[in-house]
Amino acid sequence: MKIQIVSRGVELSRLQKESIKEKIERLGQYYERIMRCRVVVEAPHRHKREGRQFRVCIEMRVPGEDLIVKRQLNEELDIALRDAFDAARRVVEDYVRRQRGTVKYHEERPEGRIVSLFYEKGYGFLTTPDGREIYFHRNSVINRDFSKLKVGMMVRFVEEEGDKGPQASSVTVID
Repeated sequence: MKIQIVSRGVELSRLQKESIKEKIERLGQYYERIMRCRVVVEAPHRHKREGRQFRVCIEMRVPGEDLIVKRQLNEELDIALRDAFDAARRVVEDYVRRQRGTVKYHEERPEGRIVSLFYEKGYGFLTTPDGREIYFHRNSVINRDFSKLKVGMMVRFVEEEGDKGPQASSVTVID
């Protein structure tokens, strides 16, 4: 497997580069035919409210397809890398299932509308078509930055039972 590690706006130590290479090699345990893996670590401009956020993008080339993980942001580089490689493992596992024809089919996720947001505290509430109000945390939002959410946006979500009642995970904004 061809490995490429790119850093932008951040200097990676030798130890961090070795850790990334080990994580890439572990991906090969899930699918041995990964031909290329490119990891891009970026430290975009510092945000006034959120501080410095590290972004990790993993691009993998497999026969006939490119598998990409882009959305991993965190204030700590090690956590951003861990989350990115966890997501990459799931993407590779899904690809293998598709190749084998053993894809799981899930029922359609319910839809809701964002009714309140508390940006500074990192959570919000959405309402379901049957009128229930459900809590969600900033880390549950998948395809958008939490700070860019607006009241009234439509979302799909997975409902779970939390410590204080129902909560939404895997919240996806519907475009």
